[in-house]
Amino acid sequence: MRINVVTLFPQFFAGPLGVSIVGRALDEGLVEVETIDLREHGLGPHRQVDDAPFGGGPGMVMMIEPLAAALDPLESTHRILLTPAGRPLDQAALQRWAGMEEITLVCGRFEGIDERVAEHLVDEQVSLGDFVLAGGEVAALAVVEGVARLVPGVVGNPDSTVSESFSDGLLEEPQYTRPAEFRGWEVPEVLLSGDHGRIAEWRREQRIARTRERRPELAAEFADDEGER
Repeated sequence: MRINVVTLFPQFFAGPLGVSIVGRALDEGLVEVETIDLREHGLGPHRQVDDAPFGGGPGMVMMIEPLAAALDPLESTHRILLTPAGRPLDQAALQRWAGMEEITLVCGRFEGIDERVAEHLVDEQVSLGDFVLAGGEVAALAVVEGVARLVPGVVGNPDSTVSESFSDGLLEEPQYTRPAEFRGWEVPEVLLSGDHGRIAEWRREQRIARTRERRPELAAEFADDEGER
């Protein structure tokens, strides 16, 4: 799979892309990440990429011309704008993108991006959450890692991406490992029983209970889905 990242700061990605799961995926050729320096498409001798907003207001707005120049050669890819105005990023989106051969991530900066980019040059808009960062690079890294780990062969045990949080609309159950007792804090007895049926039932109950407690909106959606079935 190939992931293109259009950004004003390609150097932002050098360190994170070289470690852990993503680093191994790149080394093994399972995923390819290409950063595209938007400044190279800037206008004039100073490679301008932003300008004052029409109608006045604070800050600067990313111009459409440099972005169009960077995105036009990538029009056959699925292009995603990372912006606080986008819909919230979720596991379903990551799974959908992981099934594509190539996607392009567009990192915003400054006060915003010329709206014509969102209307005509990208396929969808996604937000990392209800907060504002200096730019879309952190969100792009989240998407790269979230997508890469779903590409076949990247994660050693493929079952680990099936039973984790959000895979079925629920949060993941509590996990424990050795020792079975530490400072008087004990691992639930059922996990030590060897009874796989009981363990599976316990894990299911824990997923539902944790989701109801911490993410009631997800629990409601899950209940609706179960009801439809």
